[in-house]
Amino acid sequence: MAGPISSAAAPAAAYNPGTRYGPALTLLASLFFMWGFITVINNTLLPHLRSVFELSYTQTTLIESVWFIAYFVASIPSAKLIERIGYQKSLVTGLLIMAAGALGMMLAASIPSYGVTLVMLFVIASGITLLQVAANPYVAVVGKPETASSRLNLVQAMNSAGTMLAPMFGAYLILGRSKSGTAEAGAVISQAERLADAQSVILPYGLVAVVLVMLAVVIARFPLPAMGASAQRLAKEERKKHSLWAHRNLVFGIPAIFIYLIAEIGVANLFVNFVSQPDIANLTHEQAGRYLSFLWGGMMVGRFAGSAIMQRFDAGNVLATFSVGAFIVMMTTVFAHGPVAMWSLILVGLFHSIMFPTIFTLGIKGLGPLTEEGSGLLIMAIAGGALVVVQGYLADHFGLQTSFLLTAVCELYILFYALWGSKPTHALPDQQIG
Repeated sequence: MAGPISSAAAPAAAYNPGTRYGPALTLLASLFFMWGFITVINNTLLPHLRSVFELSYTQTTLIESVWFIAYFVASIPSAKLIERIGYQKSLVTGLLIMAAGALGMMLAASIPSYGVTLVMLFVIASGITLLQVAANPYVAVVGKPETASSRLNLVQAMNSAGTMLAPMFGAYLILGRSKSGTAEAGAVISQAERLADAQSVILPYGLVAVVLVMLAVVIARFPLPAMGASAQRLAKEERKKHSLWAHRNLVFGIPAIFIYLIAEIGVANLFVNFVSQPDIANLTHEQAGRYLSFLWGGMMVGRFAGSAIMQRFDAGNVLATFSVGAFIVMMTTVFAHGPVAMWSLILVGLFHSIMFPTIFTLGIKGLGPLTEEGSGLLIMAIAGGALVVVQGYLADHFGLQTSFLLTAVCELYILFYALWGSKPTHALPDQQIG
């Protein structure tokens, strides 16, 4: 839950339609790019770690679960930090926390240690949580409320650009430089080769740490517009007159984010292992990592297209259409074989593209001065990605392909939310950035 914003962090200022927010949004888009990039490095890191530490699917997806547990644990502390030091310093702090975690990943690789790897991924995810708590509501309210979904889809497209490039980066610098990444499916890797493979993550995470520190310096020196007084949480006595739980779109939006993350992360994390199977595409992990870029590339294209579409069509109707498309391609993935199954799984990226930003903006619609609090709850719901371990369990016990039925069920809840759950009730006056 987001905390109140101090007057120092949010000086009162009336919204001015003539104000140019382009430079600030461009810089914030770079943050969306970086946390998307770092999050998706995990998708090439997971099959690598599975080979290095000889993990089951359940243990492999537990790594990603730890990542998303950080969203639940760190959301409230992040909001309190924003209250104390303001948005801009919090963004810088988040970047430096991520850089520290990246340096820790270099330590984990040099040992190597599964436990230290889990801890450092938690640290990186905590830094990303701080960025998410600050940046998502900022972008959502920086302009007209009716175009919030379009605006957030646009900057989230930069997040997708990061997710599209990360698999190529990871495939080349992690999988491409390791024995397990270049070996044929089913090949036996010796213990000495596993230890050597662990070292392959040192260089990529070192590069990531350098970029994060540089970006932190830029953010620290940039004159970001402050959150206006209307974006502050209601005074304590006034707050008692209002309830977040009276807003249907938020009440059903929180589980919508939670459930959507199960779907997105399950597909991304198990993609490399799935398409590497002999009866699907029979690829090496390195080759499969390159195809993962198509999945994230579809998300980028979908968000750019969605941003334009939502300028003319209702966001809820667009979300419903995309959820139906996602359900169809996931059912195809479950029951097809060969290239058809692989490309249908890739295609789900296009249909998933608009889901997070659209659910987020529909969830805070009509919350008015409660927007910040509602935003914090929606960010906490990203912890749903931690339940990807459920799909890992299903893959171990019922088969990897069958486990994608869980994803198909998730798409049906998104359809329900789009058609009914997202409709606002008890709308309060909207807030904007000043």
